[in-house]
Amino acid sequence: MASARAVLIDAWYRGTWWLYLLRPLEFLFRGVAALRRAAYRKGLLTRYRATRPVVIVGSITAGGSGKTPVVVALVEALRAQGLVAGVVSRGYGAAGAVFPHTVTASSSAQDCGDEALMIFQRAGCPVVVDPARAVAVRTLLAGHEVDLVISDDGLQHYALCRDMEIAVLDAELRCGNGFCLPAGPLREPPRRLQRVDFVLYRGSASPDNGVRYGQQRLVHLRSGEERPLLPISNGDPVYAVAGIGHPEQFFESLEKMGFTLLRRTFADHHAYCIEDFSEMTGHPIIMTEKDAVKCRAFAGVNAWYLEVTAQLPARVVSAVAALARH
Repeated sequence: MASARAVLIDAWYRGTWWLYLLRPLEFLFRGVAALRRAAYRKGLLTRYRATRPVVIVGSITAGGSGKTPVVVALVEALRAQGLVAGVVSRGYGAAGAVFPHTVTASSSAQDCGDEALMIFQRAGCPVVVDPARAVAVRTLLAGHEVDLVISDDGLQHYALCRDMEIAVLDAELRCGNGFCLPAGPLREPPRRLQRVDFVLYRGSASPDNGVRYGQQRLVHLRSGEERPLLPISNGDPVYAVAGIGHPEQFFESLEKMGFTLLRRTFADHHAYCIEDFSEMTGHPIIMTEKDAVKCRAFAGVNAWYLEVTAQLPARVVSAVAALARH
């Protein structure tokens, strides 16, 4: 299944003739999505308005676009200005969880999903998970005093009213072939971007709409030891492990740092087990931070993760802070 999904994603961004065979399904998808948006817009379906401002950090593309690091960066930027943000998430990857789930220090990725757990551990803010974002927001506001709510993803979750929308796209991949699912990567047509407040591009150096990711350090999964971004050993290869939407970007970033890689790719939100690492011996392992939250319990002494921090345009941070103070 993972390999078939990888083939489809590759086709979306390379442009492959057989995707045109999926256009009838795409037209059906777009039609259903349009009817759903119209139903919310006309009040035929109910929407929830929170008592605190709500900011959506989402995307119109399926798969990883770098939303979660943007959420973490926003939480930390607001905290630096004396503001408290809470986060809600769908909890993708939570297996058998009971919702709504308020993330705590004892939560696991099975309870709340890898992204929500990473946000909680990294940003140290209140995080509540529920596939129904309105329920998650109600639970968050009932249990925590916050100035603003940030939704990690949820641009298409129209049951939740929002005060600001931030769409995140990859600077190189953009909208792929421009088709909607399943013929392309889009959840909504490209014109949807005209209605959001900010469009940010991961990997762009633009001061206005670029999101740069500064690779800061390597962190040991077990001990928490931190090391500068230098190859762990002299020219010896490392196992590079990624279970994210676009693993090539992670691999390329390590190679630019001088690492020689033995690549190990897993499906996005993969539920790791100890057997996944049974053959990764004799060399250090470096994985993404999102993968690391699922592997701490059984990772060996040779496992590290790459801590990455998003650097956001100042105008975006200022706009969100102003909304929180409103």
